[in-house]
Amino acid sequence: MEQSTDVTGEVKAVLVETLGVEDRAATIDASTPLLGSLPELDSMAVLELVAALEQRFGITVDDDDVTAEVFETLGSLTVFVQEKLA
Repeated sequence: MEQSTDVTGEVKAVLVETLGVEDRAATIDASTPLLGSLPELDSMAVLELVAALEQRFGITVDDDDVTAEVFETLGSLTVFVQEKLA
């Protein structure tokens, strides 16, 4: 699906911007583990990331949506955003 590449890039941009990991942006792809692997992604950063994604994509993320599975990899986070956009 062509759109997924665009959405992945946008989700990655929000992630990199929010966490301030521009120096590692080139190494982050859909299979990159997030929660538990990126030290910058703590509970506060998760909230900031959710707010940034809501603003960028015009979506609403419920508290119940914020799970370890959603934040497992960039790919899982992208799938979540795509489902919210559908």
